[in-house]
Amino acid sequence: MKTNHLIIAVLSVLFYGCKEKSVSLESQSVKIEWQNENGWKIKKIQTKNGVQRNDLKTPSGEFTLLYSERKPDSASARIKTNTGIIFPESIFKFQQATWKLAVGPVSLNTAGEAYHFYPEDMESGEKTKTFRHENDKAIIASTWKMDERFPTDVRVEQLLIAKKAGYYSLATPSVLTVAEEDLSWASIPGYFQGNAIQKDSVLAYAYGQGIPSFPAIFPERCVSTLISVIDAKGGLSFSVIPSPGLGRDPWANDKATHDEWRLGFSHMNRRGKLSPTLYFPVLGEPQSLMKEGDTIRYGFRYSFQNGCWFQSVKHAANDIYKFSDALKLRSNKQSLINRAEEIHRYLLDKKTSLWHVETYQGLEIGAQSYLGGVAGSQGDAMKNADYGAMWMLAKATEDMPLKQKVLPYALNFKLTQQQAAPGFFQGAALGQYYLHKRKTFVEEWGEFVEPISLTYYTMLDMGNILLFEPDNKMLRERLKLGAERLLKWQKEDGSWEVAYDKKTEQPLFKDLTDLRPTFYGLLVAHRILKDEKYLAAAKKGADWMIENAVNKGHFLGVCGDARYAPDFATGQTSQAFLDLYDATPQKNYRDAAIQAAKIYTTSVYTHPVPTAKIKKVNGAERQDWEIAQAGLSFEHGGLFGSAQRHGPIQLASHAGLFVRIFNLTKDSLFLAMARSGAIGRDAFVDPKTSVASYYWNAMNTGPGPFPHHAWWQIGWIMDYLLSEAEVRSKGQIKFPRGFVTPKVGPHQSYGFESGKIFSADANLVIKKGLAIGTNPNIEIIAALSTDKKKAFLILMNDVGAEERLTVQYDFSKLNPSFKVNAIRELTVNAKILPSGALVAALDAYGLRVYEFSLTR
Repeated sequence: MKTNHLIIAVLSVLFYGCKEKSVSLESQSVKIEWQNENGWKIKKIQTKNGVQRNDLKTPSGEFTLLYSERKPDSASARIKTNTGIIFPESIFKFQQATWKLAVGPVSLNTAGEAYHFYPEDMESGEKTKTFRHENDKAIIASTWKMDERFPTDVRVEQLLIAKKAGYYSLATPSVLTVAEEDLSWASIPGYFQGNAIQKDSVLAYAYGQGIPSFPAIFPERCVSTLISVIDAKGGLSFSVIPSPGLGRDPWANDKATHDEWRLGFSHMNRRGKLSPTLYFPVLGEPQSLMKEGDTIRYGFRYSFQNGCWFQSVKHAANDIYKFSDALKLRSNKQSLINRAEEIHRYLLDKKTSLWHVETYQGLEIGAQSYLGGVAGSQGDAMKNADYGAMWMLAKATEDMPLKQKVLPYALNFKLTQQQAAPGFFQGAALGQYYLHKRKTFVEEWGEFVEPISLTYYTMLDMGNILLFEPDNKMLRERLKLGAERLLKWQKEDGSWEVAYDKKTEQPLFKDLTDLRPTFYGLLVAHRILKDEKYLAAAKKGADWMIENAVNKGHFLGVCGDARYAPDFATGQTSQAFLDLYDATPQKNYRDAAIQAAKIYTTSVYTHPVPTAKIKKVNGAERQDWEIAQAGLSFEHGGLFGSAQRHGPIQLASHAGLFVRIFNLTKDSLFLAMARSGAIGRDAFVDPKTSVASYYWNAMNTGPGPFPHHAWWQIGWIMDYLLSEAEVRSKGQIKFPRGFVTPKVGPHQSYGFESGKIFSADANLVIKKGLAIGTNPNIEIIAALSTDKKKAFLILMNDVGAEERLTVQYDFSKLNPSFKVNAIRELTVNAKILPSGALVAALDAYGLRVYEFSLTR
């Protein structure tokens, strides 16, 4: 208390007698000028880009303080969809609690009393300007200075001293406001993005399809990069970024603290004018309760970038939150390729994988138990996940139990999943889950059929199988049934409905639009069946999606239990456009793929800054970086997505895509995100099965109720590794890619055709014990030439420092008669090593490829 009285006295002396009427701060990029006109107001902001000067419209400098004598009311509002339904319906039980908070007074920014003011006093230092205001509730001082390292940024430190007990929240000043007609883009990453104000509150606020029309306050737990950013027409991207350490630590010491709310983000000030704004602390949260004499201090920065929101997000992630730099901390305890080998073993164990076979429609169908939530399930739901990974693993391992005891029953499951009989649903997938007690297929959250599920569970799965079994006539006929149904369901404008009721055959979810890559199923049909009408229809759907989804920043998810909150389907959209660009090289499809990928980066956490601090996790010591959220992606973010409760997920399906996008753009953020999500995630891997937990807050409890996720893990691991090999070898290592996996993201299948390793044709090989390395930071991918005269080991360093290893190889695992008579390094000439062991050193993220000449 004595200290705070001293602060008050010092501030009074500092500001006493200040006579200046105009002051400014200036760097080589930005100039801000204040004038004292009944308070210190920002009269001019000028950005500089070389010789070009640009005076920004509507500067302000107005401050806002929120105060409430009592804890704010928790009563929640009721928001309706555009069809008049109270959102969300009671059946969506997982969303109720988080949505109730989202429509409370604090979140809607109606809580407390707002004090708007311009500071009456100012103290001018050599490089700083400090502004002071006092009212009957608090004394506020705000110190501004240019950032010497980043001349685009202005750093601010704020101090609040309470004069009365109560709840306080001090907003960042509105440096400038942006008129709606001057708006180009706005985003709070992880919650929403768009190029226009969205008047539909549910679409804007719940689904992130455009900019909310009211000054909502969003919690940082799902702000993927800690920034609020607005782009104005003319090329200015303006943002506010909190100082590291201000937001919550999701695992502060020995338990999850992910749901703490320390920091609020808004795209508007309390008056409802577009202006990136932070609120600290959040009114009603524990830190906001203050006694007389208590203080709050916090720091943030304004950034004025020449460019767009993506430059601003990269600046916040890499320059301020050291996202890419944190890769230096990462290392493996188990290589990714070894994880894939061990997961293979797990999946062949019926007990651990919960694989079982049921009789349905005269066929024996096989799948894994699904113990998560499914409408109508009595604990009897069954599901298969990644058919491309199933057939890829069978081909790469030549595993007869897998080929004989899994694939035939999984294929029967796929055949019965599709309605073959004539009717409205002919060709469609009747549901992604089979309930064996009721003997029926259902969708995740109701009795309906979705066109996107037709694309997923008919076109993608059958298409991936047909890449391995191109002569399967029955499957080709079934694929055609699906393609024809997609054509019939496609609207004149190129779009599809979200879903149809199974009984009435009428459209459902009329408040939503199918902003998902449903068109991709027709691209599959074209690649397999070679009928040009499918490509034409795919292009029609893609063109509609560019205009209505990608260009606007509007997307829809595919998880029925989350009422389609935007999710990994956005990543799939990017890969769908990449594949369409391969089929029809029009630049607009390439551009759409890159734009969708940029938007999908906002589904990846880039904070808090990972450290080596020791924390306790279920009794074990872990360094902070081992359990960091930074680098992990959402299942679905937003105000009612699973990330609100569980944090991000471990399925890094986007990793391979982001490597491919890096290869197109050379933008290193994509590569850093791919590597950060994939590497050094051992703290989430069950040591018994090598299967990672799904949700972040589960840590390393294994597959839990989702055993089928193991297939997806094999799929994304192989996609990521082979994408890295292609990029690092500058295309000299390249394997044909299949189709994306259903539902969880954009990773693709491999192994159905031989690839190229430098000049040789070769097939992928996955065989435990074939090549054993001594360093888990180095991946070892094996391949065998199509003439079986050469074997290859592709070594890749996963980390950003030189690594060494010894490799014990035994190609008799492929054929007992194989013997090595020569070794040649394809990247650098190497000596023959007669001992049967290979010693190698790899540079940071390095690649070395060894060719072994074989004799029998």
